[in-house]
Amino acid sequence: MNELLGVAIAAVICWLNFILIDTWLGLPEGPGVKGAEFIGRDVQKRGGDLAGGFFQGNILCSPDASAGTLLGSIGCYLIGIPEGGLIAALLVYIGNRLCADPGYAGTTGTLSITIIIALTSFIGLTPIMYIVGMVIAITTIQGIHHPSASRLIGKIATKMGRHTKIN
Repeated sequence: MNELLGVAIAAVICWLNFILIDTWLGLPEGPGVKGAEFIGRDVQKRGGDLAGGFFQGNILCSPDASAGTLLGSIGCYLIGIPEGGLIAALLVYIGNRLCADPGYAGTTGTLSITIIIALTSFIGLTPIMYIVGMVIAITTIQGIHHPSASRLIGKIATKMGRHTKIN
């Protein structure tokens, strides 16, 4: 498979994987770890959506599905499929407990991307494509424009019934 096409496909898959898992598991609903509320409020002050800000704060302060997807891809690249993904899932699980994160978004993201990488390897997508794709996916949420990204996350959270009730 052409590398640029593979990276583009992997970026879309990674973006959907981590956004849907993190939203489904409630990251936009409220700050789950220390620091997430401060980030959410700051994004809101700059014209963003509070739920999207909480989402951004949660993924910044604890290994959620974004980190899980990236680490799962790296594990599969370094160690192989599925062993690398399973080892990465264990490390993300430990990281969540160290952050006192009550959820399992990171572990879920790691396990789901391991399965996705295994399935898409038959059409030529490689773990390295997923690593690059995940860096692109994270950049769209954390690295370009926080208020715009938070509004997109807020719309997704509303559609999934996970928008914050906090004012």
